[in-house]
Amino acid sequence: MKIAIIGLGYWGPNLVRNFVGQPGVEGVVCFDVQAKKLEKIRHKFPMVEALTSYDEILKRPDITAVAIVTPASTHYSLGLQALEAGKHLLLEKPMATTAKEAEHLIAVAEKNNLRILVDHTFVYTGAVKKIKELIDAETVGDVLYFDSVRVNLGLFQHDTNVIWDLAPHDISIMHYVIPGKPRSVHALGVNHYNGVEDMAYITVQHDDKLMSHFHVNWLSPVKIRRILIGGSKHMIVYDDMQPSEKVRVYDKGVEITEEESLYRSLVQYRIGDMFAPRIEESEALSLMAAEFIQSITNGTAPVTDGKFGYEVVRVLEAANQSLRNGGQRVFLED
Repeated sequence: MKIAIIGLGYWGPNLVRNFVGQPGVEGVVCFDVQAKKLEKIRHKFPMVEALTSYDEILKRPDITAVAIVTPASTHYSLGLQALEAGKHLLLEKPMATTAKEAEHLIAVAEKNNLRILVDHTFVYTGAVKKIKELIDAETVGDVLYFDSVRVNLGLFQHDTNVIWDLAPHDISIMHYVIPGKPRSVHALGVNHYNGVEDMAYITVQHDDKLMSHFHVNWLSPVKIRRILIGGSKHMIVYDDMQPSEKVRVYDKGVEITEEESLYRSLVQYRIGDMFAPRIEESEALSLMAAEFIQSITNGTAPVTDGKFGYEVVRVLEAANQSLRNGGQRVFLED
């Protein structure tokens, strides 16, 4: 099959590199509105074919799938055209700017028997897969909270705020590793420079006493990519900035003992060992590209399919709605 990559900015060339070397892909076709980017990609990957029209790509019967790596505001329109032209679809995150748009893309794909994969790359990393494995095996016990920090200095966006830029990464990780769906969202943020929020705090409420929290910021003097997951048995620290031992599991927690005295229960702290589990070293983007090809070949749903992408978008949309209403809680419908 041949795959077309639409958009050759920061991320597009990474997709080109991974699909060029992917078994089952006989050719990669590229398109960008800027001729200089097409020239650059042809210089770096002489084997790719460069086209100057998106319509030409959609009309080509030998192109099986299209990857949209353009600004989020264009994902729905470009993705819809690809699906209506009978192309399987890979969308950069977030898959759309509204849950309604995401639902429509899913409906069109299902009607035409086409696959959608949303490029939530972190889900395919060895670190995140290991975290899910630990949670599914009940090594962590009951998950009590999910707390993430994703901050750095810049890069300021002009067409979207920091929530839509940075939060999709950790929200996708939350959705992948935490069982069940979130029930409500509230968010607070502020803009300091260019009219869009450059820092924000998002709180997601799940069932019972489980809560997730996200801190995203373009104004931090240091770059932090860290997630804490608290469990009743063990606790996990995932630090993506670490060159090794990105995931550490701590035998720390709280134990309650019943006492027949003035107090009905006694809180005791448990402090045990730490271990760093072995993590698969394969490139996440290569694994994602392989799964996309496999989903097309076998007709199976990829892990980050359209429905997965929709769940991320509806949390983002609810957070944005809460932001506009001064932090008011927004409930998510089933």
